[in-house]
Amino acid sequence: MKIVLWIDNNPNQLALANRIHAQYPLAGIIVETRNIKSKITVDKVLEKLFLSRISAAWKDLQSHYQKKYPHYPDTKILNLQNINSDEAYRFTTEIEPDLILVSGTRMIKEKMLSIKPSIGILNLHTGLSPYIKGGPNCTNWCISTNQLHLIGNTVMWIDIGVDTGNIITTEITEFTGNETLLGVHIKVMDHAHSLYLKAVEKLISGERSSVSQNSITKGITYYNKEWKFKQKLDLLINFMHFKRNITSPEYAKQKAAITTIKI
Repeated sequence: MKIVLWIDNNPNQLALANRIHAQYPLAGIIVETRNIKSKITVDKVLEKLFLSRISAAWKDLQSHYQKKYPHYPDTKILNLQNINSDEAYRFTTEIEPDLILVSGTRMIKEKMLSIKPSIGILNLHTGLSPYIKGGPNCTNWCISTNQLHLIGNTVMWIDIGVDTGNIITTEITEFTGNETLLGVHIKVMDHAHSLYLKAVEKLISGERSSVSQNSITKGITYYNKEWKFKQKLDLLINFMHFKRNITSPEYAKQKAAITTIKI
């Protein structure tokens, strides 16, 4: 069984690589490092002054995983700037993988999707599809829009869309209500990695699941350009009531109404 992993260069993906490799040795890893130019805007200045808790939580999440997993697994590794490059295509096809796992890269385009492993190409979405899709962070969107019952993770067959592939499995992330914002993100990420491993185990054993997202509900796709000062402020305001909401009967009722796909 040959597995190739396509990821970005954040430490949470480094953690994913190590967790997968410990159970299913990886034949190769492609690490995509994107050159992202950030413009100074009024929103960003205000965020730095008043809303730094949000970016600090994400930074601390990455530090948490960097300390826990300081190195990549001992396997073939290709570092590049674009997962859709010819170099990435050659690296992957030369391995002849049975399974490709994707997490955190830019959208995969048709050339890379033309690679046909015997099992297929999977994508990890740290959001509960089809209810919550897009970016930059679905957990933050759920808190900002006061939809805590939709915090969760999805493993899907990849397609050309934004988190639109047929679903293999979904789960809602469980909380006690006592979590900090950092604690929420760590729980979601650890849960995502565990769910990915669970899906890989089932697929390797020969089980299959492929549920159309449209058969469940339409859902909402959020976009990076929509994640502005107001949405970030709403997150911090709503998070002040996180414990009360998580432990409320209404939260339990909302979760019960959600369709998840068990594997």
